[in-house]
Amino acid sequence: MSELKKVYPFAAIVGQEEMKKGLLLNAINPKLTGIFIRGEKGTAKSTAVLALAALLPEIEVVFDCTYGCDPDDVTTMCMECREHLALGDTLSRARRKMRVVDLPVSATEDRVVGTLDIEQAIKKGEKRFEPGVLAQANRGILYVDEVNLLDDHIVDVLLDSAAMGVNTVEREGVSFTHPANFILVGTMNPEEGELRPQLLDRFGLCVNIIGINDPALRVEVVKRRSAFEENPEGFAGNWENEEERLRRQIVAAKALLPVVQITDEMLFLIAQIAIEMGVDGHRADLVMVKAAKTMVALNGREEVTEEDVRSSVDLALLHRMRRKPFQELAIDRQKLRGVMAGVTQSHNHMHGHHHHHSS
Repeated sequence: MSELKKVYPFAAIVGQEEMKKGLLLNAINPKLTGIFIRGEKGTAKSTAVLALAALLPEIEVVFDCTYGCDPDDVTTMCMECREHLALGDTLSRARRKMRVVDLPVSATEDRVVGTLDIEQAIKKGEKRFEPGVLAQANRGILYVDEVNLLDDHIVDVLLDSAAMGVNTVEREGVSFTHPANFILVGTMNPEEGELRPQLLDRFGLCVNIIGINDPALRVEVVKRRSAFEENPEGFAGNWENEEERLRRQIVAAKALLPVVQITDEMLFLIAQIAIEMGVDGHRADLVMVKAAKTMVALNGREEVTEEDVRSSVDLALLHRMRRKPFQELAIDRQKLRGVMAGVTQSHNHMHGHHHHHSS
């Protein structure tokens, strides 16, 4: 029965626009390397993740492959599937939903990356690999609740795989590599401390969720929840058109993304924002560029505008601001407006005079 348990529809989630946007952007562009969701208990974090997986189009997989390789994409295949192809075998196909793999906080590194049987390798010259969580998560969503309780080293490993799309296990000079392309979603409850800034910075996007304080919205949440619990099938049915519309939008956005253009003027704007907002390192700029481009694709266009930059600022910068505890973590709206207004004016006659700032 549990297989058929209906998932609450993504489109029916009330409010939480930033979180939904961050999840959708990651679904369209895996190069954003994940999203970190900070929110109190009961802010529908896991609901949203499961709903996203149910929303996303089914994927084509190689039927009996551990990693669920894409039969049409040699570049991301595991060694075994490549060997089959090289031998001229036809890969058997299946279609299935994207998986959500939960990473338990108690997970050891072996459990995450998988284990390599060294004795076997030395004795028989064959690599016997016992797949871990990263293998299961390939082409799916890896959901880590309370990511702050994980060992820092393991978080690093997750972020490495999310960025590279592969997992490499090495033991005593023997190494094994397999595809690990997944959408990383880390969540945590802000009452439980913070994640180290070095780790935070490596999550592409970040969103800070607060409980809903508007009575009308709270009523809407309760109404929808009750309707869903009373009749999951019927409730999901009512949202199916909306879900299908979103699904088509995602598919279209994925196809559009490679052709999206960004002008130097917009790159300038992004750099100014990062400087003014006091952000460390260049990752913020890169992520803002990727997020803005993905935003454009989601909106069905091909050219980044100021609006796209503005709508990706929070997601890309929230966790990269210096000098501020998370509590007051809001992007300074007024400052942002100033930067955006200033850049667009000054860019036109920028070549006329250079401003010198003494630091």
